[in-house]
Amino acid sequence: MKIVRSLFLWCFVLAVTGCESILELSPDAEFAPDNVLTNENGIKTLLYSAYQNFQGQAEINNVLAVCEVSTDMMYNTGGNANLFLSQFINFTWDPSLSQLQGLVWGPYYRVIRDANSVIENMGNVQASDEIKRVLIAEARFLRAYCYAYLYSWYGTVPLRITSTQEQDLPRAGADELEAFIESELEASATDLPEPGAEELWGRAHKGAALAVLSKFLLNTKQWEKAAAAAQRVIDLDYYELFPVYKDLFKVENERNREMIFVIPCINQFEFGNWYAAGAMPPGFVSTPQLPEYRWVPGIQNFATHYRFRDSFIRTFSEDDDRFVLVVRSYVNTAGQTIDLTATVDNTRSFKYFDNNAVSNAHGNDLPIVRYADILLSRAEALNEIDGPNQEAVNLLNEVRGRSSLGGFDLGDFPNKEALRDAILRERGWEFFSEGKRREDLIRHGKFISSARERGVNADDHHLVFPIPQSEVDANTLMVQNEGY
Repeated sequence: MKIVRSLFLWCFVLAVTGCESILELSPDAEFAPDNVLTNENGIKTLLYSAYQNFQGQAEINNVLAVCEVSTDMMYNTGGNANLFLSQFINFTWDPSLSQLQGLVWGPYYRVIRDANSVIENMGNVQASDEIKRVLIAEARFLRAYCYAYLYSWYGTVPLRITSTQEQDLPRAGADELEAFIESELEASATDLPEPGAEELWGRAHKGAALAVLSKFLLNTKQWEKAAAAAQRVIDLDYYELFPVYKDLFKVENERNREMIFVIPCINQFEFGNWYAAGAMPPGFVSTPQLPEYRWVPGIQNFATHYRFRDSFIRTFSEDDDRFVLVVRSYVNTAGQTIDLTATVDNTRSFKYFDNNAVSNAHGNDLPIVRYADILLSRAEALNEIDGPNQEAVNLLNEVRGRSSLGGFDLGDFPNKEALRDAILRERGWEFFSEGKRREDLIRHGKFISSARERGVNADDHHLVFPIPQSEVDANTLMVQNEGY
């Protein structure tokens, strides 16, 4: 029943977001236990269960917060969320912290479980070979994405690829895990539909597989492969930068060709983007920077607050069009204009705001990979290969140009390190509030050092999170990460 419910929920999400192609559910007999994995609708039910676990809104919103408050970019105060986010701010997390299991490990291994079942049972399904090929590719994509993300959080993890493996599995070796993720993303890219041809918005397609592959290869510092995968995304000749940055994330501009893969959101509690509820300052009504956004009764303003660190905000140029989404003053319910810069670390991100939000649920999709990320990823990889070089600078300038910033000349970078630092700065300005800062700082070797500069007692073992204690207790072959 849980799987069937997930399908209904997913179809509801897609229906209200305006999808033209919605699955028509067949009679209940098709979902009887003996039939559910032998027909097309039944196997799609299982696949949508994987998507539902992958895109759980409570988890994904908190994962985004974790990946920013643990860095030099964001801060958090107040509310229930701060009870656990403070541990990520102060680097005091330990294996007993329930969010280490509840936010990523548990949901993503449920995705892997469902994906494995889809793949294993496809031979029994009465459907065309083309349909089965695409569904298997989707399952392989979701499974590979989850392993890549688990790897980024915990280091190596057990590689469970069938339902018949032993209950207790040791952690896979790094080479084995990396090779599996790469091969699965390559295979899924071959069989997935072209971007724009996927059956429903939010489902996997070739562009998503290649983009996730490029990011995985970048984060594992496989520079030549990362550059090549990014070029394959560019060569699809489908994606482009959305012309106006501040409008890129608006509900009315969803499905634009910069968004390669997203978490679809609508203004319903189970499926909403919660970020704005934690970004609004107390008593927020409006801001002169973004007059189109206005609070109305019914939109929830959380007691917890996501706040930029001043040290990050000071790096922006006033001429940067992206800076308008950093709210520095607002009008409150008493009609007073409040200067947020008068308080330390108190400016706010308004990247996701929906005037039609219901309670804390805003309808802005959460991007996983954007085209700007692919351009900067290729620039970074090319620089690491033999930089500084002209193509890397051109790609960097392409992203900067959208935000009204002047371009660089190759001569502005005397060495590889100078261009590397420029790309990292650009990534901060481009991807704030998208959950990328932690992985970027780790890849650039600055995650620990920047924490120490903030006075945090950070050590090298903090580059990965501990395996959840519940998993160590349940698996006799599990070995905890060093330092925990």
